[in-house]
Formats: sequence, C-alpha cells, structure tokens
Amino acid sequence: MSEAAEAFNRSIQDAQDLLDLFDDEKNTNSNKKPEALKRAGLIIAMAAWETYVEDRVLEEFEVLLKAVGGSPLGLFVQRRLDEDLRRFHNPNSQNVKRLFEDCFEVDITQKWVWDNYDANQARTVLNKLISKRGKAAHVANTSSNPECDPHLVKRDDLEKAIRFLKGLVTATDKIKLVK
Repeated sequence: MSEAAEAFNRSIQDAQDLLDLFDDEKNTNSNKKPEALKRAGLIIAMAAWETYVEDRVLEEFEVLLKAVGGSPLGLFVQRRLDEDLRRFHNPNSQNVKRLFEDCFEVDITQKWVWDNYDANQARTVLNKLISKRGKAAHVANTSSNPECDPHLVKRDDLEKAIRFLKGLVTATDKIKLVK
C-alpha cells in the first residue's frame, strides 16, 4: 500500500465520522438540523480523493527524480510538477487521466476495475460525485423554505460515496506507474 493510500484511509475516516455524527444527531430529539454534516462529509471525502491523487503522483515522482534530484533538469521537472498540482482542483476522471498520462504515460482510468465496477462505470460515478461536491461546496441552500427542499446529499449517497472512493483508491493503488 502506498503512503498516499495510507493517508487517504486516515482522511476518509473524517467523512465517516461526520456520517456517524449525522446519525447520532438524527436519533436524538435535538432541534439541530444535521443536514450540513452530510454535505461536509461529501466535501471532505472528495478532498481525501483529491489529496490521494496528488500524493500518489508526488510519491511516484520521488522515485523518478532520485537520479536527477538537485540538477537543473530535476529542479525544472519538480517546478513543473508543483505547478501542475497547484492547478489540480477538480479530480474528475478526465483530469486524473490527463495528469497520469502526462506524468507516467498511463491511462489510469482504464484500470479502474473492482467489485461491481468497470472502468466506464467508475469514471461516471466519480464525475457525478465531483459535480455533487461542487454543488455542496458552492451552492448554499438559499430557499425561502429550506425544510421542504430535498437534501442535496442523502445519507445513503454519502455512505456509497465513501465506499466507492475506498474502492477507487484500492484499484488505483494497485496500478504500477514507475517501471
């Protein structure tokens, strides 16, 4: 298991903890509205995925740059990689594919196969989650009657997202990138 995957496993736990808090709040007779916990859980889960992708690229590049570390070539490549990762804020399937193809000449998305997912299904689910994350993060519920509006992130949606991302990281982590 890569260090990136180990870090992901620690950070995805925050999303699970928020889901557990939501369940605890829902089961009490509190006047609090715990719906924000589900949105926050999705945002944190997707941030864990984004961080995994960035960390995995950096981890693999560490191996590649050992031979040229400190040289003008090594410094140039490191600056370019740092710049690319600074602009990597939307880890949908197209952007992940582009990043890994640019860095390692591998279409990593073709190898996203596990349990009941094939590569196309995995890409579709990831893209939908990224879109929902964007809505959860950037579109507040400004309705005049928010209690009647359907919730953006349902409890089952968050639970499935966490399970999906864990599977996606496991599948991605199995792919050998540096020869």
